[in-house]
Amino acid sequence: MGASPKEHERFDEDTLDPQDWSELRALSHRIVDDAIAYVSGVRDRRVWQEMPQEVRASFATALPLAPTPTEDVYREVAANILGYPMGNIHPRFWSWYMGSSNFTGALGDFLAAIQGSNLGGGNHAAALVDQQVVDWCKEMLGFPASASGTLVSGGSVANIIGLAVARNAKAGVDIRELGVAAIERPLRYYGSDQMHSCHRKAMETLGLGNQALRRIPTDGELRIDLDALRRAITEDRASGFKPACVIATAGTVNTGAIDDLQALASVAAEEDLWLHVDGCIGALIAIAPLNRFRVAGIEKANSVALDPHKWLHAPFEAGCVLVQDAGAHRGTFAVTPEYLVATARGLAAAPWLYDYGLQTTRGFRALKIWMALKEHGIAKFGRLVDQNIAQGQYLSDLIEAEPSLELVAPTNINIVCFRYRGERTQGDELKALNTEIMLRLQDEGTAVLSDTTVHGEHCLRVAINNHRTKRRDLKLLVEEVVRLGREIVRANAAA
Repeated sequence: MGASPKEHERFDEDTLDPQDWSELRALSHRIVDDAIAYVSGVRDRRVWQEMPQEVRASFATALPLAPTPTEDVYREVAANILGYPMGNIHPRFWSWYMGSSNFTGALGDFLAAIQGSNLGGGNHAAALVDQQVVDWCKEMLGFPASASGTLVSGGSVANIIGLAVARNAKAGVDIRELGVAAIERPLRYYGSDQMHSCHRKAMETLGLGNQALRRIPTDGELRIDLDALRRAITEDRASGFKPACVIATAGTVNTGAIDDLQALASVAAEEDLWLHVDGCIGALIAIAPLNRFRVAGIEKANSVALDPHKWLHAPFEAGCVLVQDAGAHRGTFAVTPEYLVATARGLAAAPWLYDYGLQTTRGFRALKIWMALKEHGIAKFGRLVDQNIAQGQYLSDLIEAEPSLELVAPTNINIVCFRYRGERTQGDELKALNTEIMLRLQDEGTAVLSDTTVHGEHCLRVAINNHRTKRRDLKLLVEEVVRLGREIVRANAAA
């Protein structure tokens, strides 16, 4: 027996909108003022700081059952969340390759959330903005207008989508209907031993398995060895495998090395392989006037993954994948359920953007990119790419001029791998020394670096992907690394 009409009435008038918009307006103006102060004053704060126990404890409280005034909620955000960031918008955050956001992009995210559009598709303005941003990405990389593409969360998903299209195009069977078990000869993908770990995840996610991904040795510049690649393809064919795809890297995560894209495009064409370029670090060098030669040939790829949240500095998340063959791209993902059939006019009278990726529900992530590109123009972003690459060389020069420091790998673009030498210190002791330098820089809030291993050698890693970084920041870094290194060595000697 259903509820009576009277019983339903009490559920008709509730909403999440405030009863008094004027109070929310005042608080919102204050939040914007605080946000401007937060970003404009970022250089004056520590890059990172450890959270006190009371702050950590605040995130372990029980589920809120009763309402809290919005002003009190914001006060907690300001104190306990904004006060303890990862730090990646700070000019001396060089740990992981992230980008550093921009205020106009943040406004775009806010306005996108206010409009609340779902970008699964449909006939509305946000969908056209989404498509235009993809078109602009195609233009930046030299892809034809007929190519396809979609915005995604970031590089990992962009790579998965590109490699999924490659799988379906090269499988020789209807993968969508029959599955990977129907593939007669196991597929092989090839990438350098420096490629990103997301490609292993992609192989596993696509049902091909980690062993389908063959790691090819690299040369002295840490680029994929072309002769070794050709040998591997020949060996695999003779062993009953089906070579399917070459994964080129435009900017490795360890050192920023860029594979010879022109040569790999030739190998892929000769061997009838799909060429996918993981350009999440370096694809956008294509817009940099002084350095675009480094990624020549990227326009020949069958698919490319790139990250607007890196060198276009869009707020997270913003990735993109481009595919030359639009039919192959859509054919890998398109489904038409009965509730999403297109109509001759109205809201459903437009392409469904979800046909080009994994998500049916898609956020309006295009607006933050669109607004920033409109505001600054692509030429400025290109100059900022050149600026970061020049800063990478500047830091390398400082390191080479300092006797207590040494480069561990060649600096290709804007990623610098180096270490403090340490007198009579080697092996695990040298690793411990450099790790301690890295952690003290973090503890003091001076700079945030990461560490890695290149050809078996542990080192510190500086990834300069920040439009706020200045040369004086890099000079300070070298001075502080030398100071801390000497302090630690002296303390160890006295212990």
